[in-house]
Amino acid sequence: MAQVTGIDHIYISVSDLTRSEIFYDRVMVEVLGFRKNKLTLGGDRHIQYFNRHFGFVLRPASTSATHDPYSPGLHHFCLRVDSIADVKASAQELRKTGIAASEATLHTEYAPDYWATFFTDPDGVRLEVTNYRQERRERHDSWE
Repeated sequence: MAQVTGIDHIYISVSDLTRSEIFYDRVMVEVLGFRKNKLTLGGDRHIQYFNRHFGFVLRPASTSATHDPYSPGLHHFCLRVDSIADVKASAQELRKTGIAASEATLHTEYAPDYWATFFTDPDGVRLEVTNYRQERRERHDSWE
C-alpha cells in the first residue's frame, strides 16, 4: 500500500485574484517565506506559492458565492511552523503587514502545547498558523 507523505498542493478559488494576491503575498511570501510564480491553466491566470514541501495555488472563482466555513467543504486551513516562537513571530509579522491576525495564544482545549494565531483571507477563508506540537513530533518519529 502506498503511503501519503504530505500534501502536494492545495487550490483555492478566489473572487478577486488581484486582491487575494496582495493578501497572500503578505502571508505566504513576506511572513512565511514561500516563493511565488504565476501560470495560466485552461485560460485562467493562477498564482502559486510554494516551499520545499507543498504548493498553495490561487485560481479565479467561477461563481460569486462567498465562502461559508460551516457548509460542506473547507472549514479552515492550518499552516505549521516549527516552534511556539515561530507562531508568535508569525502573528506579529502578519499584524505588521496589516492582516488582522489574533495574538498567538495557548489553546489547551486542543492540546497541552497548542499555540496558534488565526486570521481570515479576503473571501472569508479561515487560516491558522500553529506550532509543531509534541504529539505530532512523536507520531512522526515513532510511526512504525
